[in-house]
Amino acid sequence: MYFLEAKDVVKQYSNHRALNNVSISVPQGKIFGLLGPNGAGKTTLIRIINRITAPDSGEVLFEGRPSQSSDIYRIGYLPEERGLYKKMKVGEQAIYLAQLKGLTIPEAKRRLKVWFEKFDIMQWWNKNLEELSKGMQQKVQFIVTIIHEPDLLIFDEPFSGFDPVNTELLKKEILELKSSGHTIIFSTHNMASVEEICDEIALINKSEVVLSGHVDEVRNRYKSNTFDVNILNDRFFPDTDVYSVISETPGRNNTLNVRIRKEKEISNSELLNLLIRQHEIFSFTEELPSMNEVFLKAVGGATI
Repeated sequence: MYFLEAKDVVKQYSNHRALNNVSISVPQGKIFGLLGPNGAGKTTLIRIINRITAPDSGEVLFEGRPSQSSDIYRIGYLPEERGLYKKMKVGEQAIYLAQLKGLTIPEAKRRLKVWFEKFDIMQWWNKNLEELSKGMQQKVQFIVTIIHEPDLLIFDEPFSGFDPVNTELLKKEILELKSSGHTIIFSTHNMASVEEICDEIALINKSEVVLSGHVDEVRNRYKSNTFDVNILNDRFFPDTDVYSVISETPGRNNTLNVRIRKEKEISNSELLNLLIRQHEIFSFTEELPSMNEVFLKAVGGATI
């Protein structure tokens, strides 16, 4: 079941079309990567989902019905540009923002205490936000985004400015939110993170969706039929009409690492059977492009 759908969304600003018939389908309880270069239209789509602005045409559906104003209480939105009050005490504004999302003061305090202790920032409760490091401020912003336990969470570049340790901490929390049933839209330029945590993606380029699907299926779509084979280094590895040799490098324990490219439309099992008849095989692995390579290929920035 799709928790959220955007159907044929169009948004025009003066002489610039920010979104051109954009459609996405976000599965319930999954992490959906919303990808694209700067200026592609991702933030415009996120603003429409959040009802900050309206589409010129098309529609947004929540659980199969048109979006309505009350749906904003079911959304937690962490924008790329953070928006906390620097002169206000951390705990005071966290409670205030939780109230805006419908929590009572006692419930807000209870939930915030749990998250502040989990992120080891309880000692900053009575400090002004400006006294915190950028990473600490972002932890506070993350907490106030999720504190009302919304059905849909939208994270726009959530790891920006985090060191590797805190990035891993936040990834762990995002995956736990998914495990507890939340639906997540995850917008980022970090393609390694996409491979780690996203189930499905949509890539927007020049205001249009140019690529979408399950992460593994998308990577398979862009594969180059290249394989890494580790064999016993006692026989020559010649080209055939079925495959060509790209490179050979010595391996450990009298083995040879060979990269080959499949030249005929045969199954991987058939290719492996052919190799087994010629060599003693220790490993056989198909190379799949990284999501970064897929991104570059899809937006015309590079070839794989």
